[in-house]
Amino acid sequence: MFEPTFYYTVTISMIVLAMIVFVVLHRVTAGYGMMYNRQWGPTVGNRTGWVLMEAPAFAAMLLLWLLSPRAAQPALVVMASLFEIHYFQRSFIFPLLIRGKSRMPLAIIAAGIIFNVINAYMIGGWLFHTSPADAYPAEWLESPKFIAGTLIFLAGMAVNLRSDSIIRNLRKPGDTRHYIPRGGMYRYVTSANYLGELMEWTGFAILTWSLGGVAFAIWTFANLAPRARSIHRRYLSEFGDEYASLNRKYILPFIY
Repeated sequence: MFEPTFYYTVTISMIVLAMIVFVVLHRVTAGYGMMYNRQWGPTVGNRTGWVLMEAPAFAAMLLLWLLSPRAAQPALVVMASLFEIHYFQRSFIFPLLIRGKSRMPLAIIAAGIIFNVINAYMIGGWLFHTSPADAYPAEWLESPKFIAGTLIFLAGMAVNLRSDSIIRNLRKPGDTRHYIPRGGMYRYVTSANYLGELMEWTGFAILTWSLGGVAFAIWTFANLAPRARSIHRRYLSEFGDEYASLNRKYILPFIY
């Protein structure tokens, strides 16, 4: 499972698949959240859905960590902890903060579970099992790659949390209307929360300097960029010139 040939085959295959998914998602919009669609089949409440979808990534990384003879290496502990902090928040804190009674299709949850477990394998498998034993000495924590990547990761987390808070507070209890999010990075993009997540995993790819990290960052863009485009178009259809006048990009400020 952690033999290099198998690992690289899985990781490169995931990069290729991400490119295919990027194209497909420009034609098919995943039916959850603002784009909820009953045609996606049976559903569960959003809170339950998010826990079911995100917690496997936290659990898979923890398992890969605990089963590794390298589990106590300082650099690996720090890098894995950053991953786990993100997924602890997404699995167990973010769902509790969700307002309203939106639904999430089981099909979306199943796809998310598979995606998250494979990504945990690509990152945790590399860090704790497949990488050369001397790839991440304690001195790695002082390297320019680690420092720059960590700063980008933490900045992305701050953007993501702030953007989620803005969205969460757009409505008063019982209100179901849509509103234009404003403030923070919403000054520049339609989906500032997605921008934050993309920054996180781009930073993580840099701080680990790994193919698995690159694959995760590519997947993040392939999954979220088309959705940001769909949300942008939804806002344009609902708010017309009021939204168009804001001149926001989809997910990358000034670019896309």
